[in-house]
Amino acid sequence: MKLTIIGCTGSFAGPDSPASCYLVSGEDAEGRTWRVLLDMGNGALGVLQRHLDLHDIDAVLVSHLHPDHCIDLAGLHVAVKWDPRGWGGVRIPLWAPSGIHEYLSNTHGLPLEPGMHGEFEFHAWVPEEPVRIGPFTVTPYLVQHPTPEPYALRIDYDGVLGPSTLTYSGDTDACDALVRAARDADVFLCEAAYHEGRDDALRGIHLTGRRAAEAARDAGAGKLLLTHLPVWNSPALALEEAGEVFEGPIGLAEPAHTYRIVRHSSGRPAAAVGP
Repeated sequence: MKLTIIGCTGSFAGPDSPASCYLVSGEDAEGRTWRVLLDMGNGALGVLQRHLDLHDIDAVLVSHLHPDHCIDLAGLHVAVKWDPRGWGGVRIPLWAPSGIHEYLSNTHGLPLEPGMHGEFEFHAWVPEEPVRIGPFTVTPYLVQHPTPEPYALRIDYDGVLGPSTLTYSGDTDACDALVRAARDADVFLCEAAYHEGRDDALRGIHLTGRRAAEAARDAGAGKLLLTHLPVWNSPALALEEAGEVFEGPIGLAEPAHTYRIVRHSSGRPAAAVGP
């Protein structure tokens, strides 16, 4: 399984990165490569096209309905609906919280019928009910964030090179469900939008580097990859906070970088490969 960072800036697009969007890819037993997107925040659609043809998207998985995680799906709707070359009659499978169709239809002032049903095949997450997409099994976990149905997503890969697990926190504060989602994950892609001290009064919204590391430690994750840092955050401070708690490898998600996620006998994932 490979993880490519399309966008990783927290809360809104920054000068160097779109908001949240991650490309997960992997081959199945027949050698077909599957490409799945985790979230599609503002600015992601343009950058995404540097990495793949939009026709090659096999599914989009949305963690929650905030613009920095899903608003560029409104642009993807346009790309599908109005491409003069056609789209081959295939709708893009879209897994998301239950209000996604109304949310997206409102961005274009569309009536709910037909809304965007012609472009997307809508599916609503059911907490902790696994979904199979090619070689990936995706399990959503309800976490803690001020929006209806915020999810962390656990992606278990069963591919030709052996199994591996990626957990994506979405947006959340510390909670038991986050630890369960990340249990023994090879890579834990986890938000760290807040700093210790500065944001202590803000709870139930985001994690700090320290709280992300505590979740990774408690889950027994192999590697912690911090993401969703707003432009006003210090990446060095986020790493420092995390390093005080988590003894495994810690890194920062970097735009355009690809990380190979492999389960080793040590439980540690492989190092990143280049952009």
